[in-house]
Amino acid sequence: MKAWNADPVVITVAPTGADVFRENNPNIPYTTAEIAASSIEAFEAGASVAHLHVREDDGTPCGRADLFADVVARIRQDSGLITMVTTGGSADMTIEDRVGGLSASPDIVCVESGSMNFGNDTFITPPEAANGIIERANAIGAKLEVEAFEVGHVVQAVRWLEEGRISGPLHINLVFGVPGGIDASPAALDAMMRPLPPETFWTVTCIGRHHSRLLGLALLHGAPGIRTGLEDAVYVRRGVLAPSNAALVSSAVELTHALGREVATPEQAKSLLGIG
Repeated sequence: MKAWNADPVVITVAPTGADVFRENNPNIPYTTAEIAASSIEAFEAGASVAHLHVREDDGTPCGRADLFADVVARIRQDSGLITMVTTGGSADMTIEDRVGGLSASPDIVCVESGSMNFGNDTFITPPEAANGIIERANAIGAKLEVEAFEVGHVVQAVRWLEEGRISGPLHINLVFGVPGGIDASPAALDAMMRPLPPETFWTVTCIGRHHSRLLGLALLHGAPGIRTGLEDAVYVRRGVLAPSNAALVSSAVELTHALGREVATPEQAKSLLGIG
């Protein structure tokens, strides 16, 4: 059996999202140039993967294919980041709005394995829509990362794997702390890990004040990956707004090393994620 700390840790940066704005932290990037530059700075700080949303220049979340293509091209021109596009977006987007990033030919495509209440909204991903996203990702040769916000989402992801709908090993992001999803606690981490096959590549994301604590707990449980960035955490420590995505990545690198783990290089990350 492989030791829990045998492999280096793949750090993903989520530079901007659909639910955090400059009134929450003035350093959140909006334009494609800002998102790309912030992602590249995070790469230089130790991130290997960029989890990408796009926005209009005024910060409005969107799924425009041209914006995804622009930000992916900028990132690839000036870094070795693995590019991952969301098919989540915001609750008021249609499924077709949410798949604009696939036209950018990313390395990885995210897919939600279920619907949920999301704060005061309801985020709907019907099974038919999720299956369509999987088929479109497979058609362009992209890897898939399942986004799971509660235990039922994890179970569904494993079912997809068993049915052959997605290829193994399973790659899944376990998300904690979203209002309407599973809480950020040690018991919640155990519950989300329980259904996972042994060979799963799993990453932990935690929204809000328990961000660093839950990432640390995941590292001690042998997590292959962790995610940070201004989409997830607007503070670098209590009461101190994060000055950049790179600052959050630097904190994640320090945490990883403090807990006796190594950080994956871009080449190691590609190998661990099966990206040629």
